[in-house]
Amino acid sequence: MRYVTNLPYETKEEEHVTIPMSDGVRLSAHIWRPTSSDQEPVPAVLEYIPYRKRDLTAVRDSIHHPYLAGHGYACVRVDLRGTGDSEGVLRDEYLEREQADAEEVLAWLAEQPWCDGGTGMMGISWGAFAALQVAARRPPSLKAIAIASFTDDRHADDMHYMGGALLSDNLAEAGTMFAYGTCPPDPAVVGERWREMWHERLENTEPWVLEWLRHQRRDDYWRHASVCEDYASVRCPVLASSGWADGYSNAVTRLLGNLDVPRKGLIGPWSHKFPHLGEPGPAIGYLQELVRWWDHWLKGVDNGVMDGPMLQAWMQDSVPPSTSYEERPGRWVGEPHWPSPHIRPETHPLTRHTIGSAQDATAAPAEGGAAMTVRSPLSVGQFAGKWASYNAPPDLPYDQREEDGGSLVFDSEPLTDPVEILGSPSVELDLSVSEPVALVAARLSDVSPDGAATRVSYGILNLTRRDSTESPEPLEPGRRYRATIPLNGVAQAFPPGHRIRLSLSTSYWPLAWPAPKPALLSVHEHSSTLTLPVRPVEEPDEVPSSPFGEPEGTPPLAMTQVTPPEERWDVKRDLIDYRSELDIVKDRGTVRFEDIGMEAGRRARERYTAVADDFTSVGGETTWTMRFRRDDWDVRVVTHTRLTCDETDFFVDATLDAYEADRRVFSRTWNEKVPRDLL
Repeated sequence: MRYVTNLPYETKEEEHVTIPMSDGVRLSAHIWRPTSSDQEPVPAVLEYIPYRKRDLTAVRDSIHHPYLAGHGYACVRVDLRGTGDSEGVLRDEYLEREQADAEEVLAWLAEQPWCDGGTGMMGISWGAFAALQVAARRPPSLKAIAIASFTDDRHADDMHYMGGALLSDNLAEAGTMFAYGTCPPDPAVVGERWREMWHERLENTEPWVLEWLRHQRRDDYWRHASVCEDYASVRCPVLASSGWADGYSNAVTRLLGNLDVPRKGLIGPWSHKFPHLGEPGPAIGYLQELVRWWDHWLKGVDNGVMDGPMLQAWMQDSVPPSTSYEERPGRWVGEPHWPSPHIRPETHPLTRHTIGSAQDATAAPAEGGAAMTVRSPLSVGQFAGKWASYNAPPDLPYDQREEDGGSLVFDSEPLTDPVEILGSPSVELDLSVSEPVALVAARLSDVSPDGAATRVSYGILNLTRRDSTESPEPLEPGRRYRATIPLNGVAQAFPPGHRIRLSLSTSYWPLAWPAPKPALLSVHEHSSTLTLPVRPVEEPDEVPSSPFGEPEGTPPLAMTQVTPPEERWDVKRDLIDYRSELDIVKDRGTVRFEDIGMEAGRRARERYTAVADDFTSVGGETTWTMRFRRDDWDVRVVTHTRLTCDETDFFVDATLDAYEADRRVFSRTWNEKVPRDLL
């Protein structure tokens, strides 16, 4: 990244500004804005997230907010209610109170003498969720949003559930927020009230995984704040981006296809990162794109930002399997609108161990032929990587050959010509199962001539949700059903000599929670199909080879690494008691923020275990330690959550401990049971 200091506007910053809410709670904001805005008001751009602006996101914030402020905007970074230096308690994600607060923040910004009355919202992940959800509420000052790594459907396409199957990231993210939501404010900012504010958070927090498990069907809890329920509610322009390595690779194209407002889409090779910080690379000059976006929609500059294709996507070249990449080779392609006229679906029948040609599909008998069967071991999924990659520690899927040993595998013939796909593949199965509850995981891989298999995309379906995630129904063992499994969106090139592989398994642990019992899956050939969104190679790319500039930002905040970080991703198998374990460590070490004289440390550990093929032996746990200290102030929060099950229930055991120095000042334990609902 190129760091720049010579910007069009001289800027000033106000590190802690309180914004009053209608119920008396005050939110804390960090504001960067042009010095000239005292006389010449400018538009305001809000980022609204719970991840602690004063310390834990301070370095990242210092790269992009001063940059945008230096181009003529008041950039406002607000801690959500109950986080960082804001008052109150954060009780769950995306609640009505959170969104109402955001509307009040926008109204407050629009009334400030340094704001011209127009506002925008930006963010990644929670910040993007917030911006899209608030846009659907149509606050009068909000003129446009720019969002990255998000979803419009909180049940079907978030880290909670996938195809009605429970994701392990449901536990992992709950553990993250259990830790962040119970950290104290900084006494240097809020004064003597810090302890009172901290204990209010500690006393009013419970593990969010409990609430998320209480809603295993798509119900009003998930419909709330899912913009897909009413796309027409969004009336402002939207710039939407994500990455193919992210868990949120699908919502960009859904917005492009369903919104009726000016919109642009951008999908790179990245994991869960802003595009200017994108990993795997290449990262792009995203902040320059934001300046153009805001200039047009907030300042009325006729700069052609809406010219060119509606969607720009990174067409990934074939690569060997790896759990991490520095760069993904490929090229940018553009689509004039979405759905694209360039994409044509090609349907291929599944025959004994092969993927038939598209011509075979038209001649395939309607009810198919012989059945192929599989009952996958729990070990299928140990090399699946994370639902949402952060590329640290290495968390992408590894070589799929070992996974394929417990799967039904269908290969194409070696390709004689290159094949490129862009969009969401899908699998339609004519199937039967031996149990009333079962899941199917479908994986699409690029198989090189030496046999190495790189996963390209995947999808999961809890078969009790085959017709509805709102009203699931148990399966009748032995009865034939039809079920469609959508796979995650992707842009991928398959070179000549390679094969395209579809793999089907009845487990995918620990990425997805297994069914109560192992099930035998029978798939009927010919009438089961794979559909690929083929983008013919001869189609024009519609974009220059390098449509984006080099990543830019302002110099990051000074920070000293006091103790080193640690990253670990270990797969272990004990062949005496047949216990398997995935052990993940994400330790940022301790860093010192020189400008505020504070040290902060974060350590997270996730463990997922199982014994042999006992589907009720699976368990996951997440442990977080958060520590902050300065002079004679030394505080620590330790959270632990464990999720286990039997055939009928989930069990949540959790602890929360808070310390001042080495003295424990708060402790609470939870032991809860939640019934399994055809899951």
